[in-house]
Amino acid sequence: MTSHIADANLRPDPDQELVAIADYVCNYKIDSQEAITTARHCLMDSLGCALLALQYPECTKHLGPIVPGTVVPHGARVPGTQFQLDPVKAAWDIGALVRWLDFNDTWLAAEWGHPSDNLGAILGLGDYLSRCAIADGAAPLTVADVLHDMVKAHEIQGVLALENSFNRVGLDHVLLVKVASAGVAASMLGADRDQVIDTLSQAWVDGQALRTYRHAPNTGSRKSWAAGDASSRAVRLAMMVQKGEMGLPSVLTASRWGFYDVLFKGNRFAFQRDYGSYVMENILFKLSFPAEFHAQTAVECAMSLYPRVRNRLDEIARIELITQESAVRIISKDGPLHNPADRDHCLQYMVAVPLIHGRLTADDYEDAVAFDPRIDALRAKMTVREDPRYTAEYLDPDKRSIANAVQVFFTDGTSTDKVEVEYPIGHRRRRAEGIPVLEAKFLNALKTRFPKGQAQRIYDLCQDEQRLMATPINQFMDLFVI
Repeated sequence: MTSHIADANLRPDPDQELVAIADYVCNYKIDSQEAITTARHCLMDSLGCALLALQYPECTKHLGPIVPGTVVPHGARVPGTQFQLDPVKAAWDIGALVRWLDFNDTWLAAEWGHPSDNLGAILGLGDYLSRCAIADGAAPLTVADVLHDMVKAHEIQGVLALENSFNRVGLDHVLLVKVASAGVAASMLGADRDQVIDTLSQAWVDGQALRTYRHAPNTGSRKSWAAGDASSRAVRLAMMVQKGEMGLPSVLTASRWGFYDVLFKGNRFAFQRDYGSYVMENILFKLSFPAEFHAQTAVECAMSLYPRVRNRLDEIARIELITQESAVRIISKDGPLHNPADRDHCLQYMVAVPLIHGRLTADDYEDAVAFDPRIDALRAKMTVREDPRYTAEYLDPDKRSIANAVQVFFTDGTSTDKVEVEYPIGHRRRRAEGIPVLEAKFLNALKTRFPKGQAQRIYDLCQDEQRLMATPINQFMDLFVI
């Protein structure tokens, strides 16, 4: 006869990890001017990425109301379109647009991710709340609120990622998008501290996405809309808690049934630092190439080598790629590449194209370019190896480098120099060099969607930080209606 000891049904205090995030969301004041200015640049860059994504039918087919033709009173706008959606679907659409081309900002640590993915929730919900406020005779939220919420969402996602690798247990980093967006969305809805805790608990207990869609042999377009899905779910959960849905206080630590035991091999989260504004200040921008960030400096190396190899492609004997452990693990691929999502997560592909063409654009992942037999011929000649120093400095909080090196060897026994780039142009250490490139990227993206005058008005407003911050969110979003 087997005896059974019943679980003690005592309602525990909330997990401290939830409390720390809630206290940060509810009480922390952003006083870093660098963080606010960087958030403004991040807003520009993210919206630019969203507008560029509108050129791709595989993206735009997902946009719009669930029921075609539906128009929501006080609905949120989706930039570059005429859609007026409920905040849950608006978060989905904006998040998917920002992420689609793999061209928005990046955070690299034990876990990697793209904190501007949270902008879907912040803009979609913020626009809706502003329009509702105006209808009720109240003051709308402003872009200043957006920037402060962006700093907090970036910080939650990034600090959780510093020491905790979700990919090593098979979970996708959009889990952190859901958690960060949920906490901030709850605050935007006026939640008190306890309700923020409840919302966070719902995000952690929710079904979590597997990384399957980012890796061979299943790499596919879901990785381009997964963040929009996560930010949308966060808004939905926050709205449910606002209506009284209860939380799960020991969602992380509950024995057998909690997140740690079920999904994190029994380990608790480790933390390198308290929540502040560190992540936004150190965020990595993708400025020159829409490529998975571990490959950004490798593409810079290849661009540098292009003049020396473009007329000698048939003479190449081998190509050595030297990189960090993370790149070896997630983007080094041999064999066939089946779609654009497969190609923009292949280190060898992202080096081959600039060696051949002297460029790497979103169009270069499409079939028209990918079917060039020279690309796979060069990929077959590449070897990839880790440099332990690159890996160590990638994780060093004072460096946070993303180093790569490329060297080409020819059949006559000669070779190029080994070209090494340790910090990409989007790194904090290269801000002075990178911001003009970011601003040009944004203006060019505006011009792909809007008449010249409209594009220039948006650009000029975004360049004037004080005027931009004072602008109501609904008025700002109206500027992006086509």
